[in-house]
Amino acid sequence: MISEVDGDFESLKYESRMPSLLALRCFESAGRFENFARAADELHLTPGAISRAVRLLEEDLGVDLFERRKRRVFLTDAGRRLLKAVSEGLGVMNHAVREIRSEARRTRRLVLSCEPTLLMRWLIPRWGDFQAQHRGPDIHLVAGGGLFSFEQGIDLAIRRDDFPRPPGYHAERLFAEKVGPVCRPDKVGQWFDERGKCLRATAPLLQTTSRPTAWQEWAAATGQPVPATQMQSFEHFYFSIQAAVAGLGVAMGPWHLVRDDIQSGVLVAPSGFVEDGSHYCLLSPIPPKLGSLETDLLEWLRAVGC
Repeated sequence: MISEVDGDFESLKYESRMPSLLALRCFESAGRFENFARAADELHLTPGAISRAVRLLEEDLGVDLFERRKRRVFLTDAGRRLLKAVSEGLGVMNHAVREIRSEARRTRRLVLSCEPTLLMRWLIPRWGDFQAQHRGPDIHLVAGGGLFSFEQGIDLAIRRDDFPRPPGYHAERLFAEKVGPVCRPDKVGQWFDERGKCLRATAPLLQTTSRPTAWQEWAAATGQPVPATQMQSFEHFYFSIQAAVAGLGVAMGPWHLVRDDIQSGVLVAPSGFVEDGSHYCLLSPIPPKLGSLETDLLEWLRAVGC
């Protein structure tokens, strides 16, 4: 026989039991958008999974959280109350997690992801200077381009701002991207006009599959036409620049990638360089704090990028 006290205790345990965090996370996203499909995209789930999670949550609470009308959903009064509470709770947890991760980074080495050719041709040759100035926690350099996630063990990333980044990622502008045609000095007379400024129609052009519109962007920025010739294509700028060094043609050279070769005389840029409208940025999960290693790195990158 169950006593009245036992019954009250079981009732109290039921009332205080929290729904699963996954269900609440699915509900929060669906409630914020009032759209199950958009919530599914944000959480990398299927709309069906979002719908099932919300339905189970509604059954658990014994109340409808959404009003479903003609393939659209709208929060009920109960749904709006719960959304406010869950959003605030997730916000508090997210803030705490970021603070803890930030504190942990101070005692371990940071992981900096950088676009491969920029890493090889610009950052690594200058990295010894940064290490000499900052003999504290180490920074581990890794090559990577395009989309990434700070959930993959990356603390900071250097990227061009030519792709959409997830909301919430903090970006600090480093320097503008400047581009120009480059070739070996002994090929200028053959591939450029008498003034050494405009490309001849017979000049062999080199392009990269990672940025196939680089020549067109340069042409739009300078008002100069691109010779109507078939281009030899390489996978990355590193290879097309090396092909230019080998005398195979004229490559579109981003300034920071060819800077050392220009200064050493291995390559020349007869037409000079022009900003193409894009910028390199240092991306981080939160804004760098004053006096932190991240801030020191940001200031150093801007200084050497000028």
